[in-house]
Amino acid sequence: MRKVALTALAGTSIEWFDFFIYGTAAALVFPTAFFPEAMPEMVALIAAFGTFAVGFIARPVGGVVFGHFGDRVGRKAALVTALMIMGVATTLIGVLPTYATIGFAAPILLTLLRFAQGFAVGGQWGGAMLLVTENAPPNKRGFYGAFAQAGAPVGLILANLSFLTVLAIFSEAQFMAWGWRIPFLFSIVLIGISMYVQLHLEDTPAFLALQKQQAENEQEDLQGQAAIKKSRSPVLEVVRTHPREIILAAGAFFAVQVTFYILVAFVVAYGSSSAGLGLPRQMLLSAVLISSCVQIPTLFLSSAYSDRFGRRGIYMLGAVLGGIWAFALFPLMDTGEFLWIVIAISGGQLFLSMMYGPQAAFLAELFSTHVRYSGASLGYQLGAILGGAFAPIIATALWGTFGTIYVAIYIALASLITLVSVLMLTETHGTDLHER
Repeated sequence: MRKVALTALAGTSIEWFDFFIYGTAAALVFPTAFFPEAMPEMVALIAAFGTFAVGFIARPVGGVVFGHFGDRVGRKAALVTALMIMGVATTLIGVLPTYATIGFAAPILLTLLRFAQGFAVGGQWGGAMLLVTENAPPNKRGFYGAFAQAGAPVGLILANLSFLTVLAIFSEAQFMAWGWRIPFLFSIVLIGISMYVQLHLEDTPAFLALQKQQAENEQEDLQGQAAIKKSRSPVLEVVRTHPREIILAAGAFFAVQVTFYILVAFVVAYGSSSAGLGLPRQMLLSAVLISSCVQIPTLFLSSAYSDRFGRRGIYMLGAVLGGIWAFALFPLMDTGEFLWIVIAISGGQLFLSMMYGPQAAFLAELFSTHVRYSGASLGYQLGAILGGAFAPIIATALWGTFGTIYVAIYIALASLITLVSVLMLTETHGTDLHER
């Protein structure tokens, strides 16, 4: 179980590293590297965040394709394929010519590769999450599920460390010219991890049991009397049988995504731009890095708590506290003091971890084995596109038009949607995944 958990953590960490370095580059580099110089700063920033959003638009597509693949062929095969696609796409971004070299072809190719990243993440999460939750003991499912969830903050830490290292080694001109490419090229490591998963890990007991039952049913030719029928499409099956759970799972994830991408992408742009606070990039990246370190233990503590006392209570508390904290975020940042900026971002990360930590077990327990990959992925990725895809763009537009107080209101409304969604879901703590 430890090998499975640590492998899932390693794979998701590098996968999210690849996904997050794009967000950091979109805030710091892409407005000037991949768009015309004549564009105003705010317009170029929104355009760069637009390509960032494409990755989220692709995530439900990846969730559908890999959900079908993972429910029919296996969790491991789907995960390995997703990791390979991400490794290749991110490496190619690292060698992509800029606007100055190939003109409008540059942002077009950048957008296509970002789509591939989103497609891969759309499939990766379900595979990694089920690899740990379906292998875990029932009384530790939340805790072990947090290993898949912890890949996000670990990936973010690696992403920010990589950019901070490059910024420290190279001059501003060197960084903007080619230094930013180094973190993208590092993602070739992901291809090696995917090969390790393929060669050293077995599929989950729940899926293997399902395969065995389906084979027995087919052999006995039970047809309509079969206890477990092999549907033509797990995706269509889960949409037909669990539409309410998919919608509410997306709503439960909404505040996590809105808050997270404002904390890790928008605040970097707001804090470093001349229209915002005009602070050094290194200061903001360091603050995000420290806040991610705060997030990791909170993920495991909240997940372990959910194993003992249930998923919904800790999840709803995180939504309430996150909505309240939104109104402290920007006043603390506006001090321009590093300590208060760290506290501002860390507070938000802490409260969203109370939701994100138990989420792997919570979503896995909502769906039956034969549609679990499809159902959990659809709920997760719909929440991602509705919440995370446009959060930096909406936050930038609200800030530019009305001020940061409306960004805080946006976070609070997202938290309210999540609170209501979780209230409408039943408690899943104690569910036997092998009987579903």
